[in-house]
Amino acid sequence: MLSLFFELGEFNHSSSKNIFTMKTFLLIAATFVCATVFAQKSTTSFKVSGNCSMCKKHIEKAATTGGVTKAIWSQDTKKLTLTYNAAKISSDQVQQKIAAAGYDTEKYRGDDKAYSALDECCQYDRKKTNTKTSNHQ
Repeated sequence: MLSLFFELGEFNHSSSKNIFTMKTFLLIAATFVCATVFAQKSTTSFKVSGNCSMCKKHIEKAATTGGVTKAIWSQDTKKLTLTYNAAKISSDQVQQKIAAAGYDTEKYRGDDKAYSALDECCQYDRKKTNTKTSNHQ
């Protein structure tokens, strides 16, 4: 484009300024788009009932779904720390997937049929809670 201005003999200070302004605008727009994409990364923690290393494997597998970049469950604290893209999935949706696998979360009671199918070591004492029942299977 710059060569076109030279060939036509129309290159002057004003054209140079317009090109600089356009480049600046494009740089700012690209920075804004990148910042928006990276800003959608969220991290949260919530309780998930479980007992053992087998539970850890099952819970983390159920949580690792589209949009989740990291899921770490602690056997000691019974908390899952989740890093995810909030534009693709919500914490609530992940909790529903975990409940569908048979594990109780803060918001959802694990699916009874899935809970019954868990290994014996994974069957913890379930409390009566006011949590919603997962409708995912």
